[in-house]
Amino acid sequence: MRLLWNLIGLFGLAVVIVIIVAIVQVGPAITNLTSFDSQALTTYGDIARTLVKTGNGAEATIWKVPVDDGLSPEDVEQTMKFVANEHNIKNVGELPLYKEVEAISGEPYRFIKIYMFCNAMTAARMIDYSDAFSAYLPCRVTLLEDTSGKLWLYTLNMDLMIHGGEELPPALKEEALQVKDIILDIMNRGAAGEF
Repeated sequence: MRLLWNLIGLFGLAVVIVIIVAIVQVGPAITNLTSFDSQALTTYGDIARTLVKTGNGAEATIWKVPVDDGLSPEDVEQTMKFVANEHNIKNVGELPLYKEVEAISGEPYRFIKIYMFCNAMTAARMIDYSDAFSAYLPCRVTLLEDTSGKLWLYTLNMDLMIHGGEELPPALKEEALQVKDIILDIMNRGAAGEF
């Protein structure tokens, strides 16, 4: 019986040691979490749900909008450029990826074109805050035809950049939210052909 009590005591001691080590290891991280944006957990929860649902990490970190039937790529492109201009955000580049694939393969390929939109001053402020934000710039919107012939618009989920870590300084956060709204407006109106 004494052996059993000694084993229980040793097990209890081991549990206490594991808890102490966990607190020492995890404690600073938990303290850091208190400085995170108030929407960080919601953002990561949304990403996790999409990841579990689709099994695709890329799918979990993007936004996509179906293009209304009957619109051509040219219709969508023209609308997106109009909306970008309306919001004073520049189209700083385009990559007609499908043309490059066709040139290399010698075969027709489905429509895939990447548009790059940017407000240079907002981009500079984001990079001044963190060089890592440069990987999100410029804001890319992809217009692509899926394998069934349906057109879609895709972009990175900016919530991860805006809400995924420590709270951004208020003015910078407001600017980032404005850019998010502009990109979503470009996509939604582009997908509907709404000037």
